[in-house]
Amino acid sequence: MNNVVRIAIVDPFDSTRNSMKNLMLGIDSVWLEAECSRYDFFTDIVTQTMPDIAVISLDADAARGLALIAEVRREAPQCHILVASSSQEGSLILQAMRNGAKEFLNSPLSLDDFMSALDRIRSVTGGKEKAKGTTVMTVVGASGGVGCTALAVNLGCALAANPSNSVAVIDLDLSLGDADVWLDIIPDYTIQDVAENITRLDYSMLKRSLTQHDTGAFLLPRPVHMEELAPMSPDELQRVIALLKATFSHLIIDVSKSFTPLDLAVMEISDQILVVTQLDLPCLRNVVRINQFLEERGLADKIKVIVNRAGLEDTQISLNKALETIGRDVFWQIPNEYAVVVESRNNGVPLVSEFPKSKITKAIKQLAAKIDASLSPESEEEEPEKPKRGMFRFLNAKK
Repeated sequence: MNNVVRIAIVDPFDSTRNSMKNLMLGIDSVWLEAECSRYDFFTDIVTQTMPDIAVISLDADAARGLALIAEVRREAPQCHILVASSSQEGSLILQAMRNGAKEFLNSPLSLDDFMSALDRIRSVTGGKEKAKGTTVMTVVGASGGVGCTALAVNLGCALAANPSNSVAVIDLDLSLGDADVWLDIIPDYTIQDVAENITRLDYSMLKRSLTQHDTGAFLLPRPVHMEELAPMSPDELQRVIALLKATFSHLIIDVSKSFTPLDLAVMEISDQILVVTQLDLPCLRNVVRINQFLEERGLADKIKVIVNRAGLEDTQISLNKALETIGRDVFWQIPNEYAVVVESRNNGVPLVSEFPKSKITKAIKQLAAKIDASLSPESEEEEPEKPKRGMFRFLNAKK
């Protein structure tokens, strides 16, 4: 699990409290555990939620705020207290520090000052190492049935084989997603439950919404029932992803084929967009369209083309000629073992467990190794050789 700082804030003034909250919501390494508008209730909130840091604004009532610092320090000595005030009077700062404050910042908070204060608190508590970064991958299909969900689920299970990784797969195909089928999971909670509790989402609630598979990978499934409207807004979804980023080392998001606002929201915050295609004309034309669409939105650098079911004879265009059309290299190839994949899906057992020695399983493990530098490919396995660009244009080819 990644390190994340859990924070509770108190400020009777709505304007500065909302400003403080919005600043924290934009920081991946911070989770806002609780917010409070009254000094009288804050000590109880801190003792119940046990945050790492309590942020106390003094502007509404300096005397009461100073007393609250002492109360929180007495009742929750493990909680570090950060004070914010528009007053920089020396006597006020001195009294806050005497009562137990670790940091005294100017209000309204600036991002730089706040992050510097967090770094100082981490250094005091021995948390000098920065949290391990999270890799967010969105899996996009160039057409229906190209194997996006199979890749997302099995790649997640392959990454989870490394005990230092924590992996979550999110099924964002809200209407027809079937990631739960691939893992034989009947979930108690789905992304719909997360959406309905978005305003009071916390770690325990999020943990209940995720289901862990035997391979170690977690799944956040699509809603049980089909609905006309999306269960949450793009901003709310990005907030959920931010919390997951603070918790997991790898997020794999299987999106729909519709490029909905939610799909685009996760692509914007993803590190990699895995475009899954087959070597046939409809798919390759769609890869070009997807490339153009994402380039217009400044996301082209994130694209990695994955060729699935490589090796189908007579039905595929040559890879060299396909490269001429899509205008970018193929990042990885997944061999065609259709019968193996169908049996794995029907049994609800991922490939790494059901067919650990198959060619497709080895290719997915190698892909995981390439994505995650902490995974080392097996010594006997070699990375598939990249094809050289051909001299002939794809459009001049008959197949």
